[in-house]
Amino acid sequence: MLEILSVIAVVVLLAVLALQFKQPARIARMLEQQHRAMLTDLNDGLNKQGDRLIAAQAAESERLRSAVSEELRATRDAIGALRTEMLAQMLERLAEQGRADQKLIQDSFNNASQHLRNSIETLSKTVDGRLEQIGGKVNERLDEGFKKTNETFVSVMARLATIDEAQKKIDGLTTNVVSLQELLGDKRSRGAFGEVQLEGLVRNIMPSNAYEMQYTLPNGTRADCVLKLPEPTGMVAVDSKFPLENYRRMLDGETGAEKQFKADLKKHVDDIAGKYIIPDVTSDGAVMFIPAEAVFAEIHAHHPDLIEYAMQRRVWVVSPTTLMAVLNTARAVMKDVETRKQVHIIKDELGKLGKEFGRFDERMKKLADHIRQAHEDAQSVRTTSEKISKRFISIEQVDLDHAPALPGPASDD
Repeated sequence: MLEILSVIAVVVLLAVLALQFKQPARIARMLEQQHRAMLTDLNDGLNKQGDRLIAAQAAESERLRSAVSEELRATRDAIGALRTEMLAQMLERLAEQGRADQKLIQDSFNNASQHLRNSIETLSKTVDGRLEQIGGKVNERLDEGFKKTNETFVSVMARLATIDEAQKKIDGLTTNVVSLQELLGDKRSRGAFGEVQLEGLVRNIMPSNAYEMQYTLPNGTRADCVLKLPEPTGMVAVDSKFPLENYRRMLDGETGAEKQFKADLKKHVDDIAGKYIIPDVTSDGAVMFIPAEAVFAEIHAHHPDLIEYAMQRRVWVVSPTTLMAVLNTARAVMKDVETRKQVHIIKDELGKLGKEFGRFDERMKKLADHIRQAHEDAQSVRTTSEKISKRFISIEQVDLDHAPALPGPASDD
């Protein structure tokens, strides 16, 4: 529409221009006014046409928007219906699958139950058979046990007779033990017995250079045994004499015997501390060896104040069992000290060996240089020997003019 109006306007304008060139000025003015009026009408028409087009476009846009909204609403409704239908189908399939699974589970359960019942019946039959077999074997074992019980009873009766004979021998041994107690009742005999027991323990555990029996100290006293331990412990004196008279009276229940026993023990501790602990000569403690485990147990169980008093005086009370532990500990300490000494010796020897290996490495390098130089000299001598051999061959063939010259004395080739 706009293109048509534009063409009409151009045609009119051309006509106006043509008339302007052919008509007088009056006609030209009249035509100009008409032209202007026409342009005004044309402009108004164009404006109205634009308004109509805008209104039509707005209406068309509204129509399109309504149509699109209606299509979207219909699409949503269709999708909702489709979704509902799909959900219904899916639920139906799930229900069918559930029913199938339930049926499968029920069938499996029935099969398992039947199999279990069959297994239980088989197991029951097997157990019954085994019980019958076990019952027969139990009866056989009971018969055998009865026979063995009778045999054991006969054997016990025979052994009781043997025990009666052994009891008679024990009575004779008791008489001998009483004689031994009477022997140990004498101080000298008891002291000799303690010394022998002490020497046996020390000899069996300690090396010969780590102890000495009947050792005379610088103060003139003689110790039953001294242990020569490494520093800082040093020499430890051991006394094996012990008063037993009041101990026996205490066991017999005599009045005042316990008090006298404790007094004898304290006096013995004081004697050991005064005789066998010498500053800068012996260790700061000494050992009191009690050759009877019963006496040692009595002291520790009922007289702990005596043990504390002995510890204050630096006197260690030991029995044969505890002395073995002390000696084993001392032997371990001595072994550790000797090992440490050997470690220093090994370390020194390794240092010397390292120095010798350094010298060996230097001399090996020099020897390698000499070997390489000797190889080079041998190669040079071989080259000269080949040249001399060729010269002799040339001389033999009387080809002196073409023979190569001998090398000079200063040549290395």
